Amino acid sequence: MEAAAQLWWIKLITAAGWLLLSVIVFRFDWSTVSALSILFGIVMIGAAVTEGLNVATTSGWWRIAYLLLAIAFAVIGIVAFVNPGGTFKALAAVMSFYFIIAGGFRIATTLARPAEGEHFSWLMLFVGIAELLLGFWAAGDFGHRAVLLVVWVGAVALARGFTDIFVAFALRGARDEPLVV
Repeated sequence: MEAAAQLWWIKLITAAGWLLLSVIVFRFDWSTVSALSILFGIVMIGAAVTEGLNVATTSGWWRIAYLLLAIAFAVIGIVAFVNPGGTFKALAAVMSFYFIIAGGFRIATTLARPAEGEHFSWLMLFVGIAELLLGFWAAGDFGHRAVLLVVWVGAVALARGFTDIFVAFALRGARDEPLVV
């Protein structure tokens, strides 16, 4: 934990990257299925890298859970690159799985770890609930238009950015607190 707390700034850098990606997503006109698939693949590979970093900052069975999540996101990202001509319906289904998995995992990890000095637990819980609700919304049939997929991809990047900010400052706080044995 001490080693992870010393590297808190890495999470802050990844948060900045996610927030920048969300701004880019919301600014550009993503009107083709191929562009959306490639964009989605980039987001999934980024999520896999972020979860891979979480493997280094956790211990026990959480490390295995983060590793499995990183592998799942990497596979989803690769599939998005391999088949960029997929339909909007397929992309919406993948997005719904992403949000449901990520939101459920975030809720579970937040509730399983009592607020041991973490001041951002309630915010992490809120992000998880928002991701879960977006996942169920994406799973429904709401006319799967390109604009909805862009909003979902932008929401993923935005949620990851805020989550990484919360984690970075929680790690920084853990670094500054004296270790109780």
